[in-house]
Order: sequence, then C-alpha cells, then structure tokens
Amino acid sequence: MIDRVSVVTVTPVPLWRVRLVRELPRVLLLGVALAGLAASARYAIAPPRPPAPVRARLQAPSRDLAAEGFAQLFARRYLTWEANDPEAHQRALAAYLGEGMEPGAGLAPPAAGEERVLWTEVVQERTGAPGELRVYTVAAQTDTDGLVYLAVSVARAGGGGGELELAGYPAFVGAPAAGPGLGEGDLREVSDPALRTVVERALRNYLADSPAELAADLTSAARVSPPAQALSLESVQRLDYSLEGGRALSATVQAQDARGARYALAYTLDVDRVAGRWEIDAIQMDPDT
Repeated sequence: MIDRVSVVTVTPVPLWRVRLVRELPRVLLLGVALAGLAASARYAIAPPRPPAPVRARLQAPSRDLAAEGFAQLFARRYLTWEANDPEAHQRALAAYLGEGMEPGAGLAPPAAGEERVLWTEVVQERTGAPGELRVYTVAAQTDTDGLVYLAVSVARAGGGGGELELAGYPAFVGAPAAGPGLGEGDLREVSDPALRTVVERALRNYLADSPAELAADLTSAARVSPPAQALSLESVQRLDYSLEGGRALSATVQAQDARGARYALAYTLDVDRVAGRWEIDAIQMDPDT
C-alpha cells in the first residue's frame, strides 16, 4: 500500500496587502461615518432652499418714483383750499391740467371754510390702458375729512417717455382701490338709456355710501369700495365705454360734499347684462383681482 503525499505550496504575499485586506472594512465604515457627519454639518450651516416659484408672465410694472411723487403732489394741492381765496387753489393746480379740464381740476371750494392736507402716501398702483398710463391711489390725511383716498391717473407724454401729466379727473375711492384708466381715444359715448340710468343710480348710491340701495344694481360677485366721505351726485356729464371691451365704462360726474364743495370726478365701472337688465360688476376696482 502506497501512502499519498500531500503537496503544500506556499505563495508569498506582501505584508501591506494582508494589512489592507484586514483593515478595509474598518476604513470603509469610517469613511461612511465621516461622509454622514459632513453632510449633517452642511445641512446645519446652509440648509437647502426650496426652488423659487415660477413667476407669472404678467409682471408688476416697474416702480416710477417720479410718477408717484407727481400723484402725491397733485393730491396735496387738490385737497388744499381756502374758501376766501379760490383763485389760489386754481393757480396751484394750473400746471397739472390738460386741455378741456375745468379750473382747479373741477373742485370748487364751498362758501366758507378751508382744508389742509397733513400727509399723503401712495397705497396702490395699477397700470391702465394704454400701458404707459398708471393709476395711483393716494391716501391723504386731511384736517377736516380725516383720511381720504384719491385715485390719480398719471401718464407720460410722447408714448411713455416724456414729461409727466395728469390723465384725467381724479376720483374719491375706498381703501385700497384704483381703477384702470381709459385713454380718450379708446372711448365711445354710451347711448343706451337703460344703461345710463343704472350707472347714474349706482354712482349716486356709491358716493352717498348707501350700500342697501347700491346692492340692487350690483351683480352677485360685484366688487366695490365706497369712499370714506359721503358725496352727493349732481350729474353724470359723460358716460363712455371702451372700444376694446364693451363692459368697461368711464363716467365723468359732478359731485358735492356736505360742506358744499363741488368736484368733477372720473370713475371706471364694469357692467354686465344679467337676466335682461344691466348690473354693475365693479366700481373703480379691477374685478379680476
């Protein structure tokens, strides 16, 4: 019987390789731990921020500080008057008035009294039509009527790049409210007697702050913000609608306050025909915002 002899082969292995194989798991574990600590430190120092929301295509108009100042200065001079010196009020506003506008921008002081403006602030801006027209709602603190809001339409001559100018009569409004302006070239006079009657009645109740009576001429989704001080409507001098959209109306009115001061004011309205009759959808506000 022959015994089998086992052969053992010895292969030399470098010591560094043996150590590497032995230490590799510990090194990998240590690396993972360090990476976790580094990530935690990064999130603590500079946490990730959510992505910025996508901006709407219609951006807010760039701010025009000169136009804001123009609107505020006009409002201050418009609301400052003395009954015994009406010519001073007209002189103060003469530089603002365009062709066809009444002296004093349509404001005739009462027989007695005076009014001063303590401060003014632009509280809302809206771009009218055409695009270079801006309508500012100016908050004015007066010494007689308290805080009032005046919508002032401002344009730049020469298609938007020229001098500042008043684009029409102002309007007493609520807080905050500013209606889109309508250029004179975009207007056509309203001939519908039923529509004229509804608009005149609605403006009379709007200015008089008579919400119950006004509600009868409003749509179910109407947006209105009556002025802080009650006014009496004397007449609607003009009522026009925009050629770009037959629902947008522009009304130039004569109104009077409790002291007897008279104003020429301009208001923008949106109207709708509901069940065969005209109703008001908005007064001096954008119904879509």
